[in-house]
Amino acid sequence: MILYPAIDLKDGQAVRLLRGEMDAATVFNDDPAAQAEAFVAAGCEWLHLVDLNGAFAGAPVNAAPVEEILKRCKVPAQLGGGIRDMATIEGWLSKGLARVILGTVAVENPALVLEAARAFPGQVAVGIDARNGRVATKGWAEETEVMVTDLARSFEDAGVAAIIYTDIDRDGAMQGPNVEATAALANAVSIPVIASGGVSSLADLIALRDCGAPLNGAISGRALYDGALDLRAALAALAD
Repeated sequence: MILYPAIDLKDGQAVRLLRGEMDAATVFNDDPAAQAEAFVAAGCEWLHLVDLNGAFAGAPVNAAPVEEILKRCKVPAQLGGGIRDMATIEGWLSKGLARVILGTVAVENPALVLEAARAFPGQVAVGIDARNGRVATKGWAEETEVMVTDLARSFEDAGVAAIIYTDIDRDGAMQGPNVEATAALANAVSIPVIASGGVSSLADLIALRDCGAPLNGAISGRALYDGALDLRAALAALAD
């Protein structure tokens, strides 16, 4: 199981939000690329990047720090936030991004996900962010009536590389992930599932690893910045 350190970008800085609220942002590093390099130096194999401003704007906003991270770090990176058309997808992948994450458009324009997954095999992930089992879009600002499992199943056999499932109420709250819901989703689809939201300790990672579902990995942010989760120890535990 892969541990994906998260770098959430707001106004060019590495921040963490509490339950997706933009006005509840804590700045952890003014130099996101330096933060990324620190994660890589500790041994991480992937980076998880989010353009928070872009998620609300519907187009890339923090392109400069993302490009700097791609230039300075040689591990693969995935990016979500504001990626809502083929031109943006093509642009990011041409700049060295390993994987784009499509969230809002997966609900509003699923045909784009299918087109992108066909055009770029293994490089398109779907981000499913949910409250109480229902999908939220546009930087979590809008809730829909779409159920998580229904949306995930709609992309079976589409060539999607992964589903990144976030329980919004757990995100940044340091209260542990929603292991039960994550495992249920992973067991319901054949697409690899990455857990996100609330991963705040080594015990949380082990619970996800041993949840009885074939999870691809887990994303952690605030716990790594706060020191509640030691990256080297976490990587060693997941490698065992």
